[in-house]
Amino acid sequence: MSTAEIGLLYGAATLLIMFSGMPIAFALGLVATAFMVLFMPSAALDTVTQNVYEEMSSITLLSIPLFILKGAAIGRSPAGRDLYSALHVWMNRIPGGLGIANIFACALFAAMAGSSPATCSAIGSAGIPEMRRRGYSSGFASGLIAAGGTLGILLPPSITMILYAVASEQSLGRLFLAGIGPALLLVAFFSFYAAWRYRHEAHLALRAHQSGGASSALLDNEHFTIRQRFAALPRVLPFVLLLTGVMFALYGGFATPSETAGLGAVLALLLIAGIYNTWRPKQLEPIMLNTIRESTMLMLIIGMSLLYSYVMSYLHISQSTAEWIVAQHLSRWVLLAAILVMVVVLGFFLPPVSIILMTAPIILPPLKAAGFDLVWFGVIMTIVMEMGLIHPPVGLNLFVIKNIASDIPLSDVVWGVMPFVLLMTLAVIVLCFAPEIALWLPDQIITMAR
Repeated sequence: MSTAEIGLLYGAATLLIMFSGMPIAFALGLVATAFMVLFMPSAALDTVTQNVYEEMSSITLLSIPLFILKGAAIGRSPAGRDLYSALHVWMNRIPGGLGIANIFACALFAAMAGSSPATCSAIGSAGIPEMRRRGYSSGFASGLIAAGGTLGILLPPSITMILYAVASEQSLGRLFLAGIGPALLLVAFFSFYAAWRYRHEAHLALRAHQSGGASSALLDNEHFTIRQRFAALPRVLPFVLLLTGVMFALYGGFATPSETAGLGAVLALLLIAGIYNTWRPKQLEPIMLNTIRESTMLMLIIGMSLLYSYVMSYLHISQSTAEWIVAQHLSRWVLLAAILVMVVVLGFFLPPVSIILMTAPIILPPLKAAGFDLVWFGVIMTIVMEMGLIHPPVGLNLFVIKNIASDIPLSDVVWGVMPFVLLMTLAVIVLCFAPEIALWLPDQIITMAR
């Protein structure tokens, strides 16, 4: 069989196995092993475990379970609720301040936890009921939290970016820094939309009330004293200092990503022990179990995805596909658009981890040949994969929201997130015209380090 025929068969087999309902890790491992049997020397089967081990032995990947432990320690404690409450107290006078507070809470919590589902669950469990109690529509409230949760894979420490750094052989520190500017851009877009949507819903509520309808909670003004505002800070500041300290240790060159992850995990455990008195084995058990469960699932997907990519490379599928793409002589922007559309389609069915590890061998060589900065593309690709977390049919955050607010119809959640999908698309377009938003900070840090 020709390489093209093997490649088409490889892709078709992958889709068939995945649509059968088999877990992603086992589906990728099964397809890779089957093609090793059919098209590779028999001795290759003897090296399956060795290949998986060698691919996973990267010191960068060691940081993933440690970042997950840090996120679990914060997510399984009342830290998310306290963070949200403090921001609400300080921002309630701004139009749509409660919604904006939820966005900022998601951003800060995501930066500490590094997980989108954890951010949605921690902030949404407190934020959605509060917004609905104050008159926000169900779709608006759920859309805010679902979209805010996606920042977990863009803001450092991002597990998705760790994997992209491994797959693309780019600097993890530069990738982390490159994600900060675009994340702030998304926070700004989301906040402006939240303020506009709040004014729109409040205007409709006022017109309904003036026409003889019931008064909406959107029309009520809640006030907090200066004492109440400062009283909300003591429990939040230690976690903000933790985030600042961990980032300073990483970007200041005082610790490697793995050492930084370990430091953050230990400090997070110490903080929840000191602030929330969470130190007994029974209290720590759900934190450790959640860490083990999520780490095992993720590392298994990583291992099988890397084996899948290894087989793809050995059979020259990825190289031939990359060469075919280059041979089309597409303009660089058409090439980028085609690749991003492919990532969007894959996001309908696959999580970001699998998308990165499966597509990197194919899409990165043509992009590099076209002159694109792979760190900048990593940020663009991450934002596009963020859309996959909130757009149907298999947006993970949609089902997290449905789980914590089961009385909200899924259709309301879907319609609630669609404006944020459009805002993310706008952010991608802005970054294409102004790549400095992503690259200015890492370039400045590198210049200062020299």
